[in-house]
Amino acid sequence: MGIKYFEKERFFKLDTPNTSYVIAIVSSEGFVGHAYYGERIEDVTGIAELMRVHEAPFTPDTNARDRLSFLDCFPTEYAGHGVGDYRESSIRVKTVGGHSAVQPYYVSHVIYKGKKKLEGLPATWGSEEDVETLEITCVDPVLDLQIVLEYSVFADTDSIARNVRVTNRDVQPIFLEKVMSGCLDMDNENFDMITLHGSWARERRMQRNPLGKGVHSVSSLRGESGHQEHPFIALLEHTATQNRGQVYGFSLVYSGNFVAMAQVNQFDSARVMMGINPEDFSWKLESGETFQAPEMIMTYSAVGIGGMTRSLHELYRKHLIRSPYRNKKRPILINNWEATYFDFNETKLLEIAKEASQMGIEMLVMDDGWFGNRCDDNRALGDWEVNEDKLKGGLKKLVDGVNALGMEFGIWFEPEMISPESNLYKEHPDWAIAIPGRTPGLARNQLVLDISRKEVRDCIIDKMFKVLHSANIKYVKWDMNRPLSDIGGACLPADRQGELYHRFTLGMYEMQERLLAEFPDLLLENCSGGGARFDAGMLYYSPQIWCSDDTDAVERLAIQESTAMIYPLSAMGAHVSVCPNHTVGRNTPFATRGNVALAGTFGYELDVTKLSDEDKAMVPRQVAMYHRFNDLVREGDYYRIDSYQENHYYDCTQVVSKDKSECIVTYVQVLAKPSSHSHKVRLEGLKADKQYALSIVSVKPGEELLQKTDRIFSGATLMKGGFVIPNAWGDFQSTIYYFEEI
Repeated sequence: MGIKYFEKERFFKLDTPNTSYVIAIVSSEGFVGHAYYGERIEDVTGIAELMRVHEAPFTPDTNARDRLSFLDCFPTEYAGHGVGDYRESSIRVKTVGGHSAVQPYYVSHVIYKGKKKLEGLPATWGSEEDVETLEITCVDPVLDLQIVLEYSVFADTDSIARNVRVTNRDVQPIFLEKVMSGCLDMDNENFDMITLHGSWARERRMQRNPLGKGVHSVSSLRGESGHQEHPFIALLEHTATQNRGQVYGFSLVYSGNFVAMAQVNQFDSARVMMGINPEDFSWKLESGETFQAPEMIMTYSAVGIGGMTRSLHELYRKHLIRSPYRNKKRPILINNWEATYFDFNETKLLEIAKEASQMGIEMLVMDDGWFGNRCDDNRALGDWEVNEDKLKGGLKKLVDGVNALGMEFGIWFEPEMISPESNLYKEHPDWAIAIPGRTPGLARNQLVLDISRKEVRDCIIDKMFKVLHSANIKYVKWDMNRPLSDIGGACLPADRQGELYHRFTLGMYEMQERLLAEFPDLLLENCSGGGARFDAGMLYYSPQIWCSDDTDAVERLAIQESTAMIYPLSAMGAHVSVCPNHTVGRNTPFATRGNVALAGTFGYELDVTKLSDEDKAMVPRQVAMYHRFNDLVREGDYYRIDSYQENHYYDCTQVVSKDKSECIVTYVQVLAKPSSHSHKVRLEGLKADKQYALSIVSVKPGEELLQKTDRIFSGATLMKGGFVIPNAWGDFQSTIYYFEEI
């Protein structure tokens, strides 16, 4: 790891363990350009020639007659607007005179150990021993606008964190209308582009297409990152696979409106940018004020998609998640939502808890329906007072009863929402986001609170604190079940209405920060109608996020595959639910449901009192499986072996311990095939010169958890030749294989 400035050549080299990133200052004016990003280079002599600045049209200070041609092809680190670069810009403004042009020029830089916090925003973090930061200060001298480009490199992962902050040094205010978090220009080397798409209950489905000419983007205007598209893109060689080829990954640490794009121009140059979506965005920057853009993560892998995945996992586990649960097991919880929906009382919850405690389940989570007159999803959001007609004796009595069974207790909130039929709305109708004169749209019969306003945040947080202080509550599920619309802020002046989306996101971050400051040992799990806010920004506050409301094991294979391409397995909220599944109606074996959920946080979403005797007997076995393998799943290196999304028949993943002494391989046969051969899978990440004994994991009552076999393999055989998995009888069958070094 390290950042070095070569004063004579005027370039910076940023090194991670296996990659180098080179930035060059070009011409006497100080254009900041991109020279190289790829495998680590120790001697970078001649690297600036990759920028083609010695070719026509040359640089403006030697050939000013072709300045526009220069700007339209220069590989910049942060693209100006309106002065000759006709590609997508990184920044756009509106001055009091109505002009939009911006052009940043280098003026100074500083390199230091460690990394600063981003004001009001989630971001990666690290000590002076494991992270180093470069700040390049640029100025547009006409606007007197200062733009600081910040880059941080880490000693233990091949990722670079970037952010931008903009300061108005002029006496006049200026309006920021676009501020991207980073920009990268490079040659289009026959790239494909990976994006993630979906909807409620089928989040993050992978799409891979050739990167052609023009602009290719994913975005959200929903006030959240959203079910539909995701704040991540990857560019990769057309021939790249899980373990071969160049891959560039880009992830945004932000949970609101975003855009992530790649543009290929007439010179076959690819420009990648991501940041706050500029549509409906405008930020008034008074004299002396600074705007902080969210953080953008870049990573490069020379060993395929899997290399990118493992770099992002390491970064997010070690330098983004802050929770005390980051490096330890999460309690196995049972959530009553699919068990009871709104139809429960304290007696029913205690019945579930009593049965669950005898099976080894460690926490009961009370979901929606415990507050106000919340008898269905049409009312009471905002009235965060316990309904003691439903919970006789109050919340503390219920929690004490659950604790007496040896279980912990958790609770559900939806703090950003308000129901028109609620006491809070009757008292403060102006607290709901709305445009004067327009009837606001409803979703799930609810409106959105304007949490950009301090008095609104204070009211909701005070209500939450009162509930959480009233009993021994160890876990909170923070939900958000509708997107934003009808964007109007009652307390914002006309020239600041374009700030509401971002101020809403900042308000949500502040509320979660305050929650964790008040309850530092709380296990917080974020959720948004399932996985609509499963993004890097939320991981800063919660070590796990509910992956999807679709708990069907087969659907989860695709959802969890794409999620795990970016985020650690320990971050994926995953539960065993009842069949027929409540979302798709599919029946899958109870064992397979457990095996799939093991690749996440692992828990239950059902009424254990209604399970068959056979399934009940399997729960303690699954609990034992979780305790045996969670450290490995949570901390190990993840490898995608086969993809059900691609082959439509089977799925296979592997997790290897850091010392390569053990691994588990999860194989799911989704569809049986007649007259088919047994399947051979090649593993990864083992020691080629060591031998491994194979055991098969069993959750059948009465059997040992690890069924040892007499099969022994060298690491080289497993990685180069593979091992054979026999065909199972029937659909939706699964097996977990355990390999241990001998």
